[in-house]
Amino acid sequence: MRVPPFQRFRHFSQISAIFVLGMVVGGIVYNAIFHLGYNVLWLKNQDLRVQIEQYQKDILTLKKYSNTSTVIREIKIRAEEGKAREGTAVLDQVTTKEIIRHMLSDLEPMRGRSMFEIDTDGKLARLLLDGKVYPVRDKEYTVRIRTMLVMEGVLQIWVEINPYTRA
Repeated sequence: MRVPPFQRFRHFSQISAIFVLGMVVGGIVYNAIFHLGYNVLWLKNQDLRVQIEQYQKDILTLKKYSNTSTVIREIKIRAEEGKAREGTAVLDQVTTKEIIRHMLSDLEPMRGRSMFEIDTDGKLARLLLDGKVYPVRDKEYTVRIRTMLVMEGVLQIWVEINPYTRA
């Protein structure tokens, strides 16, 4: 029995190896680009969901209190990042939006309250929320209220969000 020389197949095996390697690298690059685009789309989707939820609540409140101009009709929360400590990561947008969503549900009883009674309501909100721990995505974060401002029926709250460390 005669065995064909291996030299004839060496060139073919190198070309097929390069072709398979190119397919693997191309698949990795395509997958990375796809996930990057999907991540941007998902972050935008989360942001839009929070906005839709906020707008729906605002519409209901505006319909309910359309004749009264001295009540809190809308609540806006602005998040500031706390001071970064060693070993702590910077907050991502999804975590910040999730904490704001929890805070909006906690502040829902403030809607419809008189703007002239904000001093007692503000103290109550500070007592309830200042230093409150919110669990988001298997991590815990504390919230510190920096400023509260009421103007033209809109309650604006600036908060500082920090990772929670147990003492």
